[in-house]
Amino acid sequence: MLNPLTMNKNCYCDSGKNYEDCCEKVHHDLKSAGSAEQLMRARYTAFCLSLVDFLYQSFHPNSRRFQKKTEIEQWSKENKWEGLEIIKATENTVEFKAFFTDPFAEKQVHHEKSRFQKLQGTWYYLDGKIIA
Repeated sequence: MLNPLTMNKNCYCDSGKNYEDCCEKVHHDLKSAGSAEQLMRARYTAFCLSLVDFLYQSFHPNSRRFQKKTEIEQWSKENKWEGLEIIKATENTVEFKAFFTDPFAEKQVHHEKSRFQKLQGTWYYLDGKIIA
């Protein structure tokens, strides 16, 4: 799908690829995420674009019921997302830093080690441990 807001733009996940060649594919088909890292990048980009339904669906089915779409949307929209740094990725974990400016114009860094699980060929975000 061609979106003038993202067409020919570098992907928000800092992969160096265009959005169309990177996270857009995963946003339209969750099963197309080939790894935990690829899903992590797609989730970060979804926060940048406020793709609340994608973020909700990418939660592991066992933890999805604890999530509230209104809170996901608020977190996504109230912050200005400024960059993603993948520190270390393994098969099932991704340690990353997400850089953003909060609603009070304060620079913030969300440092997390996320766990992912693959179910029936689809990667899901299971949970994360905040490091800083």
